[in-house]
Amino acid sequence: MKIEDILITSIKQTVESLFGIVPEDKMVMIEIPKDNSNGDYSTNIAMRLTKLLKRRPQEIAALITEDLLKNVAEIDKVEVAGPGFINFWIRKNAMADIISSVIEQKDDYGRSNTGKGITYLEEYVSANPTGPLHCGHARGAVWGDSCVRILKAAGYNAVREYYINDAGAQIHNLGLSLYARIRELHGLDFTLPEDGYHGPDVVEIAKEIVAETGDHYLTIPEEEAVEQLAELGRNKELDRIKKDLRYYGCEFDSWISEKWIVAQGMVEGVVKEMKEKGLTYEEDGALWFKATEYGDEKDRVLRKSNGLYTYLTPDIANHKYKYDRGYQYLVNIWGADHHGYIPRMKAAMKALGYNSDNLLIDLCQMVRMVENGIEVKMSKRTGNAITLRELIDDIGLDAARYFFLSKALDSHLEFDLGLARSQTNDNPVYYAQYAYARICSVLRQADRAPEKLESYSLLTSQKEIDMLKHISSFPEVVADAAVNRAPNLICNYVQKLAAYFHSFYGSCKVNDRDNPELSAERLALVEATRITLKNALYLLGVSAPEKMEKTESK
Repeated sequence: MKIEDILITSIKQTVESLFGIVPEDKMVMIEIPKDNSNGDYSTNIAMRLTKLLKRRPQEIAALITEDLLKNVAEIDKVEVAGPGFINFWIRKNAMADIISSVIEQKDDYGRSNTGKGITYLEEYVSANPTGPLHCGHARGAVWGDSCVRILKAAGYNAVREYYINDAGAQIHNLGLSLYARIRELHGLDFTLPEDGYHGPDVVEIAKEIVAETGDHYLTIPEEEAVEQLAELGRNKELDRIKKDLRYYGCEFDSWISEKWIVAQGMVEGVVKEMKEKGLTYEEDGALWFKATEYGDEKDRVLRKSNGLYTYLTPDIANHKYKYDRGYQYLVNIWGADHHGYIPRMKAAMKALGYNSDNLLIDLCQMVRMVENGIEVKMSKRTGNAITLRELIDDIGLDAARYFFLSKALDSHLEFDLGLARSQTNDNPVYYAQYAYARICSVLRQADRAPEKLESYSLLTSQKEIDMLKHISSFPEVVADAAVNRAPNLICNYVQKLAAYFHSFYGSCKVNDRDNPELSAERLALVEATRITLKNALYLLGVSAPEKMEKTESK
């Protein structure tokens, strides 16, 4: 049993024994103090009990510490500090028991059942199939992918979904653009639509179509040609998007098309339902949703006076479909410019009788790409926005993922391309991967294979204790990252674990032929560190290389 679990269980039992109260799970919190002089672990349970017991926290803490010190064999020392914190010092050999658990669990270490199978549907990227993915899409794509990895590791049932925006005017404009380019390729007069797509990808697709069909689309009526080209272009652009996402390590479980939503009658159906429930009214020839009655700042148009639906209406149908599929939580990753869209979608779901609190919107802030302190907006090859594929080819897949995950999604990110390419300790992904490669080098050079031992009584240095405590906290960090949908917490964990290992490696000799017992214990610790670091990197979709340049052992 882990030290944290022993402490939490013991605190609960003590509180119940002393005060007749059974504390809730969330009430008992264990933290690792930043300063080692304040103990190995700390809890604020005494302060949390003050209101319930109507007693001073120091008094409560004193009673708890006396009982714990008497009854918990793993505790070496316990003190009350400040306004009522309880600080624990753990017996050194008890701390290392986590090593056996990690070695036994291997790839499963860090996983838990805290999510208890609760279902999440996570929708992200959802770029229009009218062009390649660019750096603006990259952050949300990797964030959503990593969130699902973390949710699954914490015991949730999570599904990745891509909503294809393929039913609006943008697809028709794609057809017009392709028709113009095909005319150009045949030496005919052409006019690119003002709202069309002028990028090199459209030219490339037009060339593919001409190679496949010749002048076919010039021999049929223009309206018919544009309609067919719109569908063909949509499919080709979507195929490219799928390939780029796979190249980025992002797979999706579900692809939902807006055009399909419309074809299934879901849009007409939800409008009919809203009318029947008295959620709409007509004014100036338009159909309005009474959104203000459900928390929005103003009512919203569902159908314009020209008979066309607004963007909101199929989105309402799509979200209703999500709820009707039985998911308990719906997560959307939207651009920060969609902030005002949140209350209207929540209002629509609430009006239709769904729990709008279970619709969770994570806003993705802008990314500023810089090199040598200068903002980089355009691709050197095309003069357009840097595509996702170009970014990966430039700095590598691991850096492309890690840098986007390293900072909270709702904060602005300055992406330093030069730093991402560098192979120095200043590059956080290189620093973490170098730690993993160094670990593998140590294990390769060892006189014996690492194995689970009966005890680890010789691991008593502060460097070793720091690693042990951090390794032990990994399952809780994963669970916390899942609840908050925050992969950046895993990045923080990885950086700290790498730092602890580098520090340990610099001061502790692992392969010591003169001290085989200590070597065996340290090898087991190194193996537990390797397993934990690899599992953490997996949650980020980042590789764990076993060899890197300048990797040495000792």
